[in-house]
Amino acid sequence: METIDKIKQQISENPIILYMKGSPKLPSCGFSAQASQALMSCGEQFAYVDILQNPDIRAELPAYADWPTFPQLWVDGELVGGCDIILEMFQQGELQPLIKQTAEKYADKQDNA
Repeated sequence: METIDKIKQQISENPIILYMKGSPKLPSCGFSAQASQALMSCGEQFAYVDILQNPDIRAELPAYADWPTFPQLWVDGELVGGCDIILEMFQQGELQPLIKQTAEKYADKQDNA
């Protein structure tokens, strides 16, 4: 499978996905730590991809996303942004409802499947 296809599949199969360095429990950079902490504070499940373990994705995703840095948060197939945007949205109370509504939207689909 081509790397771009793998990225598209991950984004389509995971309504909330964070591309980061490390994992939410063991982040490998401060920006990824802050972003995953904000996401975990929203209280919903989310997927993540450790780009340090996936150098192909690390190389290809910035061009695909037209976003040069990590972490990258994707919600409902759309790029939300990186650490600064995630933290700003969290502090302004915009991230929590976005994450909650997306999780609920897809929970309904899974319940009906």
